[in-house]
This record gives sequence, C-alpha cells and structure tokens, in this order.
Amino acid sequence: MVRAGAVARAAVIAALGVLMVLVPATAGAAPPPSGGAAAARWVASHDGPQPYPGVAVTWDVPIRMSDGTVLRANVYRPADQAGRATTKKHPVIVNMTPYTKLITAVGTAATQHPVLGPFLMQLVNGISQIAAPIRDIADISHFTGALADGGARTFLVDEDLVRSGYTQVVVDVRGTGFSQGTWDVFQNREQRDTVEVIDWAARQGFSNGKIGMSGVSYSAINQIQAANKNPEPLEAIFPVEPGGDLIRDIVAPGGALGVGFLPMWLTLVNTTKMVPNVASMLNGTFDWKWLADRISDPFTFYPELFSALLTPDIPSVPPELDKLLQSGSEPRTAWLDRAERITTPTFIYGGWFDLFTNSEVRMYDKIPLPPGRKQLIMGDGYHLTIGGGQGRAGAPPRLDVLQKAWFDKWLKGIDNGIDSYGPVNLKQVGDSWITAQQFPRAGMTRQRLYLGDRRSGTAPHAVRDGSLTAEPTGSRGRMTISPGVLTLCSRDSAQQMAGVTAFFPWCAEDARISEHNALTFTSAPMRTARSVSGYSNVRVNAVMDATDGYWTATLNDVAPDGTSKVISSGQVTASLRNYDRSQSQFAPNGDVIDPFYTLTLDTRERVTPGRPVTIDIGLLPTEALIKPGHRLRVDVFAMNLPRGLPLRPLLNESQLKPQHIQLDPRSPSFVNLPLSRPVG
Repeated sequence: MVRAGAVARAAVIAALGVLMVLVPATAGAAPPPSGGAAAARWVASHDGPQPYPGVAVTWDVPIRMSDGTVLRANVYRPADQAGRATTKKHPVIVNMTPYTKLITAVGTAATQHPVLGPFLMQLVNGISQIAAPIRDIADISHFTGALADGGARTFLVDEDLVRSGYTQVVVDVRGTGFSQGTWDVFQNREQRDTVEVIDWAARQGFSNGKIGMSGVSYSAINQIQAANKNPEPLEAIFPVEPGGDLIRDIVAPGGALGVGFLPMWLTLVNTTKMVPNVASMLNGTFDWKWLADRISDPFTFYPELFSALLTPDIPSVPPELDKLLQSGSEPRTAWLDRAERITTPTFIYGGWFDLFTNSEVRMYDKIPLPPGRKQLIMGDGYHLTIGGGQGRAGAPPRLDVLQKAWFDKWLKGIDNGIDSYGPVNLKQVGDSWITAQQFPRAGMTRQRLYLGDRRSGTAPHAVRDGSLTAEPTGSRGRMTISPGVLTLCSRDSAQQMAGVTAFFPWCAEDARISEHNALTFTSAPMRTARSVSGYSNVRVNAVMDATDGYWTATLNDVAPDGTSKVISSGQVTASLRNYDRSQSQFAPNGDVIDPFYTLTLDTRERVTPGRPVTIDIGLLPTEALIKPGHRLRVDVFAMNLPRGLPLRPLLNESQLKPQHIQLDPRSPSFVNLPLSRPVG
C-alpha cells in the first residue's frame, strides 16, 4: 500500500526545511562530526547490554509475490538465552540482496561469533600492524578499516541491533540467491517486489508494523527505489553507498562503458545466483522452479555488455543495447532515483571516491525533507572500504552505531538527538572531517582558471607540462594527447574497481605514473589555504582527427614534494557531449558547472575532423582543502581505462587517433572551480 497524500506532505516538509535554514537555531551550535556527548550515548546504546541475549534465525522463509514468484528470506529475531524467539512485536529492518543471503549469513556468523569475532578483529589488527611499514608500497588499511570501524555490519546482519529489539529480514531479490524468477536488475518488477516485501513484513506476527531498510550498494539502491514510492509501513531508511542514476554512475559514465566494474560485478551476481540450496536437496524440498528459472537466464545482462564491446557501428546496434541508449526505455527510467518523491527519513552514507559519488550528494539535495530528517555523510574512501576511519577521534561515529541511533529515533520514537546531528558531515580530501548545513557548502566563489602552454616546471614527466592561471593567456598553440593505458594505475582505476587497486598507494594516491599519458596544467603555489566545495567543469577547445574521441580530466592537489593527488575526475565521449540544460547547473557567469549529459543516440553529434568544438567535461563533486604551498592541477587524458571505454561503435569512429586542445584567446580552455578564496 502506498502512502496517501505523500506529495502534499512532501511540499509541507520542504517548506519546513526552508524555514529551518532561514530561522537561526536557538539550541546552540550543531555537534561536531564526532557527534559529541550524544554520540557517546549512541555508542553505549549499541555496544552495551541489550534486552535480549540471543538471536533466533528462521531460514528460507517463502514470500510469494503478486505474480506467483516465491522469494526466500532469512528472518533474524530477538531471542532468549536458549535461542527461543520472543513473542513481542518489534520494528522490522528489511534488506534486499542480490549477493545471496547465504553470504550474509556466513559473514554475520564469522564476524559476530562470540569467540571467532574477537579473534578475527585481533587478526585484522595484527595484519594492519605488520603491514604498516610497507604502507607506501601496499596499503591494506582501506579494507581492514571497513571491518574494524563498523561498516561491514551495515552489509551483514547487525546482531547487536537485533538483540536490542529489532527483527531483520534478509531477502534474496528475484532471480538471485534461493529466490525464484529471473534477475530484473533494479527494474520495475524488482521494485514492485520490494514494496510487496515491505507490506509482507509489516503484516507478520513478529512485526509492530514499523519498517526500516538497511544495506550497502545494491541493497542501498533498492531502499531509495522503495522510499520514492512511499509505502505506508516504511518509516526510515539507512542507505550506504546508494546509486541514483545507474547509467551515469557505473554503466556508461560520460558515455563510456564502465569496463572496470561491470564485468566483475555481473560475474559475481550471475555466479552466486547459481549456488543451490543444498539443505533442500538433502531434505527433499528442492525447488525445481528455481532451477528452471536459472537455466532460462544464466547470464543476465551479458548480452548488453558484449553488444557494447563488440558491435562495430551504429546501424548494427542490437535492441538490447539500443534500449540503454534511449532515454524513455524501461532500464533508463527505472534506474532513476526519483528522490524528489521521498518523504521517509533518510540517512545517506557515500564517498568522494565511491562508485556512486555522482548520485549521493545529488539525491540528498533532491529529497524534500528538512535537515535532520535527512542526513549525509561523505567520506573519502572507496566502495569496498565502507565506513573506514569512522569511530575515531574527530570522525563521525561508526556506521553501525549511527544506523541503530537512526532506527531508534524513527522506528521507536527515542529522542536520542540523532536528528540534530550534521546534517552534512564531510571528509575534506587532504584534511579532516567538517560539519556543514549543506553541500556544496555556502560561501564558495566560482572562478575560472585558464589552461595554457607555458611550462610550470612541475610535471616534466607529462606529455606536456602546462600552466593554470587566473588570467587567460594569449597563446594560440596546440597541445596534443594520444590514448594511453597508464590510467590503469590511477585513482580513477581504484574508484572504478571499487577500491581493489587502492591496495597500491603509488597508483591511487599519486597520479604521476598516469600523468605520463596526460597533458598537465599546474598553478602557482597557494599562499593561503582554500577549500574546493562542489561541482567543477573543465572546458576544452578541442580538435579531433576523427569523427569521435574521448576526453577525461582530473582535478589534482599537488604537494610541495610533487605528489599529485586526484580530488575529482570526469569524462565524456565527444559525440555524446550534449547535455540537458534543464537538469544541468550553471555558474552566475553562465558557465556550465555540472553538465547532465543526455547520453542517447538521438542526441549524438559527431565531430567534424579538424574543426574546433567545445567539450565540457563535468567533474564529480568534491570537498577538499588545498593547503599553503600546494598547487592545483588539471590533467587531461584521451583514454581512461578501466573507468571507461567508449562503446565499440564510437571507439571505432575515434580510430584511437590523437586529440588536441587548441589554445585560442577567443575560445579559451579553462576549469570553473568552487573556491572559498579566489586564486591569484
């Protein structure tokens, strides 16, 4: 059942949000990122004694959907010391996963077992200490932090949360795990399933009718998709690393196929969905419908992937690829967050180098709720480093602690102060955590910094070492760049690979290797510190030798020792450069700062070889502190493996020919930045 009057309430809540911004607060300053005294109470509430000593699990509970398909769920309930489930009714937390709830069960048992769990933590801490001396060569702290700092529990079942008086229901989404059907990959039938599961959970004898949702990545995206439909029982969601526009986030960022992540992810889901329920095979209850469904669709989404990689030209584009390149198709419309419809209290956790950075802050801004009923944390980690660094001095509390406090507030009515936290906590790249009232932060000034061919003397390793200045240069030179593969060793590689290649800090934390394939444009040293907060755009006056090309740009913080750290990046295929002005953002001077690329065949516009064309490369939002003595740098590439590879028809048209930036005072190339203090 969908909540009646949701649109009207959204308008009222939005108006209250405006009032909260305009009317000065009377309750004192907002708490710091660490949460202050309130956070200490949240930690005690999560880590202290709970009213129930045990957890009872009911395995593989069938949930029949409206079309007859049966999904399977594991139900975790508070229990006594003997493992008997309580008869009291409690709020229910729903988690919809494509990675099979078997993984959730095994991971939960391993990390939260009273003996094995502490041993595992000791092992992680020991490995971290042993590896500390070689951190500059191989850094595992990104991954161990997710376990030590509570992030992993938001992916698994938090048994402390269950023992505190919640029931958790973990469901295999249609076509995955032990559930029947074919995998629908976030589309309309799967979204309907989520709403039906919420209604089912609210009607069960163990439920008090109040439903929350939890989970990471896929299990965060379907939280957003459920909340935008406003089902009556849904009272709170806690999405960790959610995407909101899957085409622009991971499938085809800038119109180039996300080859670093998609094959790896599709293989994971399509492999784990084939694992059978061994217990049912032994007790004679094996689901033959499950097997028939798996045989009918063993390789979901692989046809689209192979078509993008192998189709030679536009006239040969098959239907399965064409639907991804049409704005009105089911995947394109179903994969949008519709966050402007959400009236459910929402706490979003994301990261500046997550797979879904493009969507996380955008969704927060679109949700029509006042600060407090919506919250945002943006760390500086990767997709697999969930919550790393939290719970430490000066940082936000652990994610499992925040999640319990959020549900206690909205599902149990406990006045614990979580709605006064934040509402926006940001990890500044290069510095510490800060609290803000909004993102981008107020007080930023838009400024152009111009690309020039005068040597900065800071990047002799680059293809060309250029300058970045507050005033345009009079040069009419041409700077040429060819496609290369050294971005395989880069922060963009680590971001697209969900953090896997962040294991090598000399790639992820320093761009000087990848810059051997780049044009670099570097400023003079900063005399004073300044922040970068918001969206940036690199505009190049481009000339190509073919009818298509691929442009990538990064914004870097260059330290006095020469270390070049990427703080934001973006890319666009030249023929897909057109953007929807109604959904794009612009600076006061008219410069586009957040181009919303249409990415359709209908709006594709081939390039005329040899003729200058304006290319806007929108960079991901960021929050960074540029310290005194540091420099800003823009890197420009003609390829960005594995972050993106142009669709095969467009790659063929580019012929991998060199690309040029034509310097021209009448059509300058520049980056438009949001700065707390102008440069120059």
